[in-house]
This record gives sequence, C-alpha cells and structure tokens, in this order.
Amino acid sequence: MDLDLTPDQEQIRKLAREFADREIAPGARERDRSETFPREILDTMAPLGLLGGPIPEEYGGMGVDDVSHALITEEVGRADSSVRTTLSVQISLVEKTILAYGTEEQKRSWLPRLCRGEVIGCFGLTEPEVGSDAARLRTTATKQGADWVIRGRKMWISNGSVSTLALVFARTDPDMGKAHRGITAFLIDREASPYGSQAIHGKLGLRSSDSSELILDDVRVPDAARLGEPGQGFAIAMAALDNGRYSVAAGAVGVAQACIDASVAYATRRRAFGKPIAGHQLVQEMIADMTVETEAARLLVWRAGALKDRKRPNTRETSIAKLYATEIAQRAADNAIQIHGGYGFSDEFPVERYWRDARVNRLYEGTTQIQKLIIGRFATGIDAIA
Repeated sequence: MDLDLTPDQEQIRKLAREFADREIAPGARERDRSETFPREILDTMAPLGLLGGPIPEEYGGMGVDDVSHALITEEVGRADSSVRTTLSVQISLVEKTILAYGTEEQKRSWLPRLCRGEVIGCFGLTEPEVGSDAARLRTTATKQGADWVIRGRKMWISNGSVSTLALVFARTDPDMGKAHRGITAFLIDREASPYGSQAIHGKLGLRSSDSSELILDDVRVPDAARLGEPGQGFAIAMAALDNGRYSVAAGAVGVAQACIDASVAYATRRRAFGKPIAGHQLVQEMIADMTVETEAARLLVWRAGALKDRKRPNTRETSIAKLYATEIAQRAADNAIQIHGGYGFSDEFPVERYWRDARVNRLYEGTTQIQKLIIGRFATGIDAIA
C-alpha cells in the first residue's frame, strides 16, 4: 500500500494551502463576528477551479480524484470551517449528485455554472421534525399535468438563503407506509420556480456560513426538474450523504490540524516557570495526542477516498472516517483551548472558534450515533435502523 501522495496531489494540496492562508484565514474572525457569508472568497476560488475540484473538465470542473478533493477540503477547513461548509455543500452534496444522477441536459445546464460560482446550490433534505429519519420526510410533490407542485418546509439548510438552485427531496407517494420508496428528488431553479428562505442567526458555530429554513409554498416545477426516477430520491439522498460525510471528515481533519498549528505556535512563545510552556511534559502530551489522532483521521479519510477513486463500496469506510475525524477534531480543539489557558476563551486567538465550529460536525451529514449504527450494521449484518 502506497501512502505517498502523487506529484499532482501534492500540487493540488499546495494550491489549496496557499489560497487558504492568503485569502481565507485572514478574515475568518471578522466574518465569524459579523456572520458575513464569504461570497467574495467563493468568487476568488472559482477561477482556480476550487469550486469544482472532482467534477470532470467537460462539465467545468478540474477533474481531480477524490483524495485530491479531500486535500482541498482539509486545507479550506484548516482556515475556516464556515467556508468549508459552503464548499462541501456546493461540491459534495449538489454537484456530485447531479453528476451521478442527472440527465445530460441537467449536467450541462447546471454543473459549469456551479463550478464557476455563478450558481450557489443547497441540499434540502432535513425538515423541522425530520432529521436522521429521512425516510419519514413530510414535504410533498404532487403531479399536476406536466408539472410537480412541491409543498413543505426544510430546516438547517446550508446555503439556503444564498442559493439559486435547491436540490430538494419530497414525498411523491402519500402512502407513508412506503417510507423511502415514495421519495423523489428535484432540482428547483429559484429564478424559474421561486422558493422562500429564512436565514438562521445566533448559531454556536459556523457563523459566517448560511443556514436557513427553506419555504416551499406550492412551488411548481416541470417534470424535467426531477432528478432521477420517481421513488429513487431516498437512494439518491443516501449516496449524496456518503459524499457529504467524506468532505465533513476531511474538513474535520483540517480543524484538528489548525488546532495543532495554533497550539505549537502559542506554546513555543508563551513562557511559564522560566521556560516556554512547550517545554513542559504535560503540554507536550496534549500536543502529541492531537498529532497522533489527527494523523490517524487523515489516513482514514485517504482510505475512503482511495476506495471512491477505485469505484469500490465505501459507505462503511466513509462513516468510520466521519465518526473518528469529527470526534478527534473536538478533542483537539478542547486541548488547544487548554493549552492557551484564559486566552483560549477569547476570540483574540482562533482556538475558541475552532471549538465552536467543530461541534456541528458531529451532528450534520449523520450524527455520531448514526455513524455508529451504520458501522455496527456492517459489522453484524443486522440493520438496527430498520
């Protein structure tokens, strides 16, 4: 097994790292304070190809492999998890889902504009009363002639207020007994089929990413807006979440790495008892723990990416990577605050933001508990969710 990155992967990593350090990191604190969506950063990322990394060149992307996609996502997450969230939704949940399930017309219509940043996409699955149990969603889509009329609410939708394209999942068969077999996916063009949104403020973390409620009051779309076949929506959503979990895991590795970098910088400068605190064994122990766990998480992400690149099943490995990376990112942030002492409790240093931003990673794209159920299902052959 070769764990070395290829020259192309190293170059992609370098490009993403330099961009993140130059364009993303410097304004992260002020964007967090003001809850400012990073529109200008997205506009700067697009010409470099970073808004369409794994999308084939024929559809406007860079055509990089999935390991390279993780490298980009990690570097962006290291600089600012809010920007990483926006990027993950745009690419992993929207672009890659259209690439996998869209018609040729849908792919050529949407993917180049998404990769150029002309269109911002959102992923409308979660509802006010439906989170992990996605098969029970209540948003409906009713066929009326050649159109579908969609009615319902979606909640905690990243990019929702700023989106011009919504990938929405709705129940097309009213028989709730059919659960996942009655769900269909739709691509809603906000200009042609206006939908409402309400931004959510006062979040613990990811304050400069957009989180919103989507308001779907009799939104009429043509049948050509349907993504995949009727009743295929649940399978599409689960495949999309596999991609989303992969990018969340990579972003969590970035948070953990940022915690290490900040802690080393502070500990080698801050002095106590006559020497830098980095010279004290218990501080070194915390940094060592962070380093070991971050390296392990990174390798788990790369393993999942290697399976994706070989078109092999990877749901189990992606869930393992997501579970472990998001848990260790939280521990790394907690240790980073401890190392910074009282300063870590203030946004004078970035580690308190890392802690707040890391927390949501254990919730979205499937909670820690859902990941354990998935992993347990593969281990035992018994579906505990059913």
